[in-house]
Amino acid sequence: MTHMLIFGLGYTANRLADRLRSDGWQVTGTRREASDGAMAFDDKASVLAAIDEATHVLSSVPPARDGSEPVLGDYAAAIKAASLKWTGYLSSTGVYGDVKGAWVDESAPIGSGRRKARSDADLGWQTLRDDVRIMRLPGIYGPGRNPITRVQQGKAKRIDVPGQVFSRIHVDDIIAAVIASFDGPAGIYNISDDLPAPQHEVIAHAARLIGIEPPPLLSLEEADLSASALGFYEENRRVANGKAKRSLDWEPQYPDYKAGMAGLSE
Repeated sequence: MTHMLIFGLGYTANRLADRLRSDGWQVTGTRREASDGAMAFDDKASVLAAIDEATHVLSSVPPARDGSEPVLGDYAAAIKAASLKWTGYLSSTGVYGDVKGAWVDESAPIGSGRRKARSDADLGWQTLRDDVRIMRLPGIYGPGRNPITRVQQGKAKRIDVPGQVFSRIHVDDIIAAVIASFDGPAGIYNISDDLPAPQHEVIAHAARLIGIEPPPLLSLEEADLSASALGFYEENRRVANGKAKRSLDWEPQYPDYKAGMAGLSE
């Protein structure tokens, strides 16, 4: 039986686990603390045994606050020595930093942006094994976590930064790309939709879908964002997904935010 071990059962990884189990896979995973059948990340005896039993290993664990990479820090040697068919890491397109709105593909340099720790982790996974698939992801949305929900909760702000665009990806398209990569070549893949778009247009569309007046359009100064949220607006890029389409025979089911949100509003 194929056995996937997932480090970090968060939003995306949980949906992947559900899909794989429905396809007949055995799936085990870790959380910070043991819960819902998942192992505690620092239960090393159990985790090492799971690595030894797994055929596939995926990490969705981001760098720690001190910049260290938890999975590589504790389990790199075991993963490197394991007899695996596939290894994967969910990275971020934030590794590309700010390119003033230009298109970036997987050949673009990384490490110049605010997410240096993520870039270091990305590089660490690249060199861990020959069978690693690095999935670089932009903003993730899907059921329960999307602009429509934020509009309904009154938490959405429409922020106008001239020329600013963001790439995004529906969670189910990430899952499809991961599954496609099981039979595809190792390497780095941008998993994004086809239409980078301004944040304020996405929020306005979400509001229209549910019959709510869009929030007012604000300048960056008027939005009064936290330092963390403000960081997103310091970078501007369009993420190209052509390599994943060519090498993994993958196409996003939701090629733009309008297609992705259509089903979420029902």
